[in-house]
Amino acid sequence: MKRVLPLLALLAAGTAIAAGPAGSDSGKAPAKPALSAAPAAAVPYAVANCFNCHGTDGKTSAAIPPLAGRDRVYIEETLKAYKSGAKPATIMHQLAKGYTDEELAVFADYFSQQK
Repeated sequence: MKRVLPLLALLAAGTAIAAGPAGSDSGKAPAKPALSAAPAAAVPYAVANCFNCHGTDGKTSAAIPPLAGRDRVYIEETLKAYKSGAKPATIMHQLAKGYTDEELAVFADYFSQQK
């Protein structure tokens, strides 16, 4: 089975990246693909970075807390608190800053649905 990079998987699934007209040089970085527009099957590719510490699908028995089955609102608020710096952490505050609030909401929804 051929492995596909996460962004390529989103693109292959039909998620478009918002960008200016061809040849346009507005000086702005291209926008990230909107995860809400991605098919549900593409979401696990987007949350795969979380698997490194929290286990596949958020299921871990390590010292790092599992995310599977936790309350969606709790996860989302916690991720946003890490992002804003309101909640201290060793690494999560740095990781959360790399995502939009919409992406964090998608992550929270995904992990809350895992059993």
